[in-house]
Amino acid sequence: MGRKLEAANNGIAAVTKIQDQRIFNGKKEPHTIIIARGDTIRHFTLKPWMVILTGTIAIGLTTCYLLATSYLIFRDDLIHGSGARQARVQQAYEDRIASLRTQLDRVTSRQMLDQKLMEAKIDDLIYRQKTLSAQTSRLAPVLQRAGEGLPNKLRSENGVPNLVDSEASDGFYGIDPIITGPTSSSQKSVPAHSKPTKLGIDKAELLFERIDRSLGMLETNQAKQVQEMSNLAYKSADRIKDVLASAGVVSKSPEQTGTGGPLILANATSISDLDSKIADLDAALVQFQEAKALANSVPIANPAPGMPVSSSFGPRRDPLLGLLAFHSGMDFRAASGSAVFAAAKGVVIAVDYNGGYGNMVDIDHGNGLSTRYGHMSQVLVTAGQQVNTGEVIGEAGSTGRSTGPHLHYEVRKGGIAVDPAVYLKIGRQIAAEL
Repeated sequence: MGRKLEAANNGIAAVTKIQDQRIFNGKKEPHTIIIARGDTIRHFTLKPWMVILTGTIAIGLTTCYLLATSYLIFRDDLIHGSGARQARVQQAYEDRIASLRTQLDRVTSRQMLDQKLMEAKIDDLIYRQKTLSAQTSRLAPVLQRAGEGLPNKLRSENGVPNLVDSEASDGFYGIDPIITGPTSSSQKSVPAHSKPTKLGIDKAELLFERIDRSLGMLETNQAKQVQEMSNLAYKSADRIKDVLASAGVVSKSPEQTGTGGPLILANATSISDLDSKIADLDAALVQFQEAKALANSVPIANPAPGMPVSSSFGPRRDPLLGLLAFHSGMDFRAASGSAVFAAAKGVVIAVDYNGGYGNMVDIDHGNGLSTRYGHMSQVLVTAGQQVNTGEVIGEAGSTGRSTGPHLHYEVRKGGIAVDPAVYLKIGRQIAAEL
């Protein structure tokens, strides 16, 4: 007991000494912890870094404890919140996917509808082009039958080749060369590698509109030209017949009553407007050919074109005797050896030397008409020979009763001489029609 008391006193004295030294010396002494247990006394000196380390560890443990406690308290809320956010995000994605699917279905449906509409338009355009080709095929034989006999007006004004080539139109490239046939070689084709794999709807619509407009122009122009050709053919035929009838020349074909109308076959249920126009053109060309054949059998061509008339038909003073006499023809002043042409199609019925006519040629043209050519220096045809209008039959001269080289030309109707000037005038009137 005495030792404990003495130790305690020594400790107190040491502490008092330390305090006194701190007070009087002004030095800061480190903190000391004294632990007394029984007879054992221990003391520990607390250094500053130990205090800081201990405080830091304590603060860290406290913070971890608080965080762990907070996590345990709010864990369920955090888990529920995170699940809710994930659910909302998933729902948003599902809604977006559903919206995209709806848009895709709508676009697909629209594309299918547009595709069906385009296919229908393509089918219609192909049908129209095939119809044009078929109509062209029907028109070609009509023009081929007419051949070189088409009126000059129809050749120069209407462009017959354009009617046969129904695809010759600017800006039209055809639908499918395999289905519809090749287009005109003058068109510019678009290289395959430059075409987009799929045209936009607007571009396709513009393309179809352009093709439709092109086909419409072809149909309209073809029908218009066929109608104009028919009108001109009828007009030419009527003019030729009227002019010939004024001179007393009519066809020997049986008289027909006044009937007409478009050609509709008995077994046909329908006929297009162009088909009726083609049939009308065929009938018009037949009439024109008949009128032209009749005109070719009438001596309306000049036997000595470009040569002046030195003596006309009718009463005149005889060039040899000076007496009043009747001149049965026309005299053309022509140099010896000048070509003499047949005034119309016919058959040579006489080739001989006939008194005052000298070397003479007679040609029968039918319908009671014949022509006579006199004073010829040379004859180039024989009796029975078939000659055409404008064919050379001899050369002018001064044989027979003649005062110099010229061509004596007569037109006879029923064996009686008539004025050739009447027929030459007819020729000039209908020359444009032939």
